[in-house]
Amino acid sequence: MNSLTLISHPLCPFVQRAAIVLLEKQVPFERINVNLRDKPAWFLALSPNGKVPLLQVGRPDGTTAVLFESMAICEYLLETQPGPSLYPDDPILRAMNRAWIELSTTTLGDAWAFFNAKDAPTANAWAVSFEKRLAQFELALEGGPYFNGERFGMVDVAMAPVFRYFDVLQPASWAPLLTRYHRVDAWRRAILSRPSVAAAVTPDYSELLRTHFGKEIQSA
Repeated sequence: MNSLTLISHPLCPFVQRAAIVLLEKQVPFERINVNLRDKPAWFLALSPNGKVPLLQVGRPDGTTAVLFESMAICEYLLETQPGPSLYPDDPILRAMNRAWIELSTTTLGDAWAFFNAKDAPTANAWAVSFEKRLAQFELALEGGPYFNGERFGMVDVAMAPVFRYFDVLQPASWAPLLTRYHRVDAWRRAILSRPSVAAAVTPDYSELLRTHFGKEIQSA
């Protein structure tokens, strides 16, 4: 079996995607965190875009491959590791799932921009955009508890970092969203209760995230 090392940062939402898949597949792996404000030379030599996650794959012949971009890493793990797939069996549904994953990335960007906004008008604009994304997911969700019903999958993996923000950073503007979008809220709770999702971040994640945003907000 190839040895796996996940090059990470404690707050990176895209690292969480790769970590969740590794944990769902119950694959042994090593995790190494890097300081992205002072990137070490060895990391820059490995990462074409200077970002995390990276997955180092140690081959039996002693060579090491380096994968970058979270979804490329997740696809590799799904193709090579045992256990159930995190995509539907039907090709049309798989393609639709991949499209919703793209939308989840946009949703994550909206949430991150909201929290990083420097003034109220900017924050409000990003909040409006974020709510539009939630409304789209609300219409797409049906039976639950997960995006594809009973089966936990890659759309759930992709949205997990977004929903983790709800638990850690809860300004008053979030509350009406959760009231309006009942399906999204139930989906959020189901995802966050998944053991692989809970274990995808370090125990000090909440404290680190609040420090990053400079907010002292009580977690849920």
